[in-house]
Amino acid sequence: MTIVDFTKASRTPIHQVDLSPCGALMAKAQKGDKAAYTEALSLCDQWLRLYLPRRLAHERIDDAIQETLLAVHRKRHTYDPSRPFPPWFVAIARFKWLDGLRAAYRAEEAELTDDHGIDSHEESVLSRILLQKVMTHLPPAQAEVLRLAKVEGRSIEEISVATGQSASLVKVNIHRARKKLVKLLEKSHE
Repeated sequence: MTIVDFTKASRTPIHQVDLSPCGALMAKAQKGDKAAYTEALSLCDQWLRLYLPRRLAHERIDDAIQETLLAVHRKRHTYDPSRPFPPWFVAIARFKWLDGLRAAYRAEEAELTDDHGIDSHEESVLSRILLQKVMTHLPPAQAEVLRLAKVEGRSIEEISVATGQSASLVKVNIHRARKKLVKLLEKSHE
């Protein structure tokens, strides 16, 4: 097996890695020869390390190589030994490269649509102001239990303890407050 200095690989033309022996190696690999399979994958790896740096960002190259070699592994049974290996392999490499470009494009698109800025509290502030204004039309006992139940999310028992009202009176006041608010909203839309 030849050792390749990958620091020089990006300057080396891809035609210097000869994939033609891979046809015979893959035919042997399909019959169970693990050493032949390892050698074929090593040649493919060398070729990819020359092919991909011109097409992908440096940080994506290792992932692209791994994806391509996994695709070769998954599709190895489809290789026809009577046909040349390089076109079969290069087609897989090209498709995996294009898949990587599509994924990167989708990721960039998602980043553009995501709002990473500071959360706006405008809606919650306006809702709170509106709620405070509307609650001024309710009797104080109803307004307080409605605020504790719906704004603060307290349970009936907690509201009962906090207000000194019985649990049944808390339920009645919540019901009456909601009913009155609905009437106010209906009246405002007339």
